[in-house]
Amino acid sequence: MKDALSGLGARSRRPVKLSRTELVTTRLPEGEDCPLILEPRVEGLELVQWAGENRAYLEEELARVGGLLLRGFRVASVDGFADFVRATSGAPLPYTERSSPREVVKDQIYTSTSHPSDQEIFPHTEQSYNLTFPQKIYFHCVTAPTEAGATPITSTRRILRELPRDVVERFVARGYRYVRNFGDGLGLSWQEAFQTQERAEVEQYCRDSEIDFQWLAQGRLRTSQKRPCVARHPTTGELAWFNHATFFHVSTLPEPLVAHLRSLYAEEEMPNNTFYGDGSPIEPEVLELLRAAYLRARVAVPWQAGDVLLLDNMLMGHGRQPFKGERKVVVAMADPRRWADVVFDGPLPA
Repeated sequence: MKDALSGLGARSRRPVKLSRTELVTTRLPEGEDCPLILEPRVEGLELVQWAGENRAYLEEELARVGGLLLRGFRVASVDGFADFVRATSGAPLPYTERSSPREVVKDQIYTSTSHPSDQEIFPHTEQSYNLTFPQKIYFHCVTAPTEAGATPITSTRRILRELPRDVVERFVARGYRYVRNFGDGLGLSWQEAFQTQERAEVEQYCRDSEIDFQWLAQGRLRTSQKRPCVARHPTTGELAWFNHATFFHVSTLPEPLVAHLRSLYAEEEMPNNTFYGDGSPIEPEVLELLRAAYLRARVAVPWQAGDVLLLDNMLMGHGRQPFKGERKVVVAMADPRRWADVVFDGPLPA
């Protein structure tokens, strides 16, 4: 995986292009096609005001490139980050149907996933398993780690292009099924995932969200939801590989953990697992193809304090490298989009 911002010193800088406001320069990392790096041409440029006045320009570039890195604007606080989100998208979205532990910082601004610092987080698109998902996801680096800890971004358009056609056709036709088991002390509890203590509220959410549910012994809960795998982008019309079939499959976890879980649980009893939409297992060789496609498409974005990274969630997945030192990155989600409006059910173009 390439480091997107390596070699950006004086010797490797290419001529910059002025934005239409002539206040911001834009460039791509050496040898990469994302993210688009925007930096102020004049010291003290106020990001929120500039972004609000140039929202259409940002939307256009985001749809074209998939990710924007705003660097050097001195976003010094979570409040400033929240103001930027509102200036470019409106109010941030709540984190519903949770799959990872996060803490609320304030007003729908969350910490990034609480995950051991020595472990990698595999690339994924945010909440693509929800019937309504965020079109945009924002990251703000409050404290940069002392070592590593970049956020790799992954083009879902490239993944789709590089997958074998017969594999894509299979997933388009069959979809995938995401199965969760709550209550064994691994992963989130159903109370945390659904943000309620009431079973009736969980049941209603599941009915509204086309999720099958089953209450098991000792207060455990199993949910199962069939979801599409390919989406058509509402602005560009391009197709994107947009799903959690790879991320939530048990075999994507580190091998020692996979072996341990399989010694304890059947495949449908795992805390998280995925299948084809009809419930049949996804072949190991297909999962290897999928993981390889994600990893080939990664571009690492190292953090500097004050950075803001804006991704089109349909066009760009994200992950996390292991790191050392304190690392604080906060997250916001925005612009709700319904699967019903973007689902692609074939046939694939020739």
